[in-house]
Amino acid sequence: MSVKDAVLFLLLSGLAWLSPPLPSRMARRFRNSASKRDPRRHWAQSEQNVTRYGQGFASTDVVDSFMPDARPAEFAPKVKLIAYYLPQFHPFPENDAWWGKGFTEWSNVGKAIPNYPGHYQPHCPIHLGYYDLRLPEIMEEQTRMAKAYGVGGFSYYFYWFDGKTLMEGPLQQMLHRPEIDMPFCLTWANENWTRRWDGREHDVLIGQNHSIADSKALLSHIRPYLEDPRYITIDDKPAFIVYRANIIPDIRAITDAWRAAAQSWGFPDLYLIAAQTFDVGDPSDLGFDAACEFPPHQTQRRDITDEVGVFNPNFTGSILDYGAIVAGSVAKPEPDHKCFKSVVLSWDNTARNQNAPRILERFSVPAYQSWLTTLCRQVLVQPKYSADEKIVFINAWNEWAEGTHLEPDRKYGFAYLHATAQAVQDAGIEAQDKT
Repeated sequence: MSVKDAVLFLLLSGLAWLSPPLPSRMARRFRNSASKRDPRRHWAQSEQNVTRYGQGFASTDVVDSFMPDARPAEFAPKVKLIAYYLPQFHPFPENDAWWGKGFTEWSNVGKAIPNYPGHYQPHCPIHLGYYDLRLPEIMEEQTRMAKAYGVGGFSYYFYWFDGKTLMEGPLQQMLHRPEIDMPFCLTWANENWTRRWDGREHDVLIGQNHSIADSKALLSHIRPYLEDPRYITIDDKPAFIVYRANIIPDIRAITDAWRAAAQSWGFPDLYLIAAQTFDVGDPSDLGFDAACEFPPHQTQRRDITDEVGVFNPNFTGSILDYGAIVAGSVAKPEPDHKCFKSVVLSWDNTARNQNAPRILERFSVPAYQSWLTTLCRQVLVQPKYSADEKIVFINAWNEWAEGTHLEPDRKYGFAYLHATAQAVQDAGIEAQDKT
């Protein structure tokens, strides 16, 4: 070990003890930087890695909550559950060029490893396995499975960049196959695509060019989807979600143009929904009809990074308490504007960013089920929502690289889906008992 590293180790160790007054995340970074230079780490590095990473991998084999596929008797949910759906799981030319031949999200999912004892990584799919969405049979079985467990629709992410679409192949396939008889709507993922997966303005792979002309062209492009009989409507208006509405210049002029175009095609209007991802509050300020929550964005948080025993010396991410997010959500007062409730499963994007992920830890299937039951019950008894607006969103159906998926996995099996079906049934029974 060099003298320079020894001095840096002592300096950084001292700085790490200054929290407070240093913010906890900054202090954590000092501790992590110091740990890289800790002489004890160099003396016994091999032994530590074997022991610590072994503890982490052992956690992925815990099967106490595993449930097999046992589809319930057919039932009619009183709340429409809409799950976000990522159409990324197939190779396409742009991904080949940016990440290497044959790259899909599965390429990241399989590489993730634990960062602390009990960290559930990697997430391994069962039932459909590491599927390829070029096979229509996959989307057909996803539809059967989702509907059997009470999911009432998918919101497919739609990727439009200044006249160019990405990952539209599975959606076009769905559009032309009535066998995929799942109600659906579209969510325009209107961020830039960047090499760091965060939509910000660095290392842009393909960017947006937000304008009235571009937005009108987008709506014309998706017209066949809007006119499909499976498309989800609210009071006869096609529902269209925008992931980051507040970054679009002249958004009020654009929503006016969208509505005029839809009406010229024979629709009474569009039903525009602004996702509450970053700094979106009252949707009427943007010309939208409603907002929808998008956890883990804009949620109550409690950082537990320092409580879990991180053993990855390069870790600079954040680990949040799932229970705190649930508690904050169920206690949130109903806003004056219309806002659709949303739940998230065990969010964890380690697969995309091993050393700096955001993780919701202390997830449990009962906690998810209780949360979903409560939100469904709140929606059912809220008089300001029409019958078509009795909706709760789920993040997500198949965000495997973000660790949030209703699709069955090796650890929990079909437990997420069993909990989903039970939650929506219980909420309907409770709401009926109160009327």
